Amino acid sequence: MVSDNSTWTPETVLSTLPYRLEENSTSPVPFFHLIERLKTTKREGWRRFGIDNGESISDHMYRMSIMTMMAPPSLAEKINIPRCIKMALIHDMAEALVGDITPVDPVTKPEKARREASVMDYITSTLLGKANESDEAKFVHDIDKMELLLQMVEYERAHKVDLTEFTHVRKRIQFEPIQKWADEVILGRPNKA
Repeated sequence: MVSDNSTWTPETVLSTLPYRLEENSTSPVPFFHLIERLKTTKREGWRRFGIDNGESISDHMYRMSIMTMMAPPSLAEKINIPRCIKMALIHDMAEALVGDITPVDPVTKPEKARREASVMDYITSTLLGKANESDEAKFVHDIDKMELLLQMVEYERAHKVDLTEFTHVRKRIQFEPIQKWADEVILGRPNKA
């Protein structure tokens, strides 16, 4: 479990790695090594329900990008799909060092945001905000919630576990076509869930 510790810095995690990333390099290779952690870091919310070999952070981001490509036509004509795909691919990039902090972890939203901003500063030397103002940003946030619902149902089917706790994200989906997708997914839950 993650603790709310305001002394957390990217350096505290980097110092625990078995290798030191080359800093101030003109090559992207050190960055490529850093994002490898997205492939090996599991999403934590599922572990509380005994799903220990669940999806990684990169699994989640990859499926989100594919789902983004399948945007309903009524949304696709209003938003920049290539931009949304890029947003889906990087939206959790800071978790390479921050880890997957869940709502039940004892880390406040401001502390989580501070950690993520610190990592993005470390990665880019320029703060990358997570503005939720553009239609593209709203759509990607909807897809983030939709992907979670898909994964929830798949784990319910595979592990015979009730993950109802995760259905609350449906209320946070803003675009009506994605709300319909979410409703379809929720209706497809196993009867025992």
